Amino acid sequence: MNELYLNGRFLPPEAAQVSVLDRGFLFGDGVYEVVPSYGGHFLRLDQHLARLGRSLAAIGLDDPLGPEGWQRVARRLVGEPPAPDQSLYLQITRGAAPTRDHRFPTGVRPTVLAMSTPLAPRDPAIARDGIRCITRPDIRWQRCDIKSTSLLGAVLMRQEASAAGADETIMLRDGLVTEAAAANVFVVQGQRLLTPPCDHRLLAGITRELALRLAASGEIAFSEQPIEDAQLRTADEIWLGSSTRELVPVTRLDDQPVGDGRPGPLWRRMDALYQDYKSQVRNGHVRF
Repeated sequence: MNELYLNGRFLPPEAAQVSVLDRGFLFGDGVYEVVPSYGGHFLRLDQHLARLGRSLAAIGLDDPLGPEGWQRVARRLVGEPPAPDQSLYLQITRGAAPTRDHRFPTGVRPTVLAMSTPLAPRDPAIARDGIRCITRPDIRWQRCDIKSTSLLGAVLMRQEASAAGADETIMLRDGLVTEAAAANVFVVQGQRLLTPPCDHRLLAGITRELALRLAASGEIAFSEQPIEDAQLRTADEIWLGSSTRELVPVTRLDDQPVGDGRPGPLWRRMDALYQDYKSQVRNGHVRF
């Protein structure tokens, strides 16, 4: 990373400084987005910026740059096509107030950060073997639809997975699947793709929406519906979806095989659709 953007300036990372009184540091009082870029072309940047705007509105902050301003910053950080694949990170906190107080301060400028880092290609072993997941109760707050920087619940869930020799944790609340620590969840029953509906219990993933659009284009039947614990454990296939990890097959759940313990045929169909979409993005051609 040669430079990042902080509060209106492009700086080398070692020169960037944020106050210890920043509310993002003290309270996790902020929101963020992560946007993949392939060959210098962003994957669904408009949708990511729209979600960023919804998260800001939900915590009572105005968008400090607006879509055009974010696009200018993003383009400088990522570079013009063709450029290496990258992951663009955007973050806004409520800023640094004179004193530590839980109430919203007045007259404080938000802290605005953007940076881009290399996006590693997918490990071929994932497509061959899938990943391992565990399940745990969803211990997080009731506004998971906000893409908040307050990620301690997700951090603890990911660490539990790591301690158990797994890759990710799928969470359940009141007997229903919500999401993974850092991904949306998809379940296959027969030839039908299921995913939990978007509400306050989970983040409306940009990759989740794209997957459903691709499913429709590929004539794959799908439903947005509550998924019970028993449906998860008897699923023919389980996938996770996120912007930087794409669609990932889960082949073991709580140390039991999912289906036949290998990435399933519907995932392979969907992954082919996703990789084709990525190729279109990389070439600057996007259908939706």
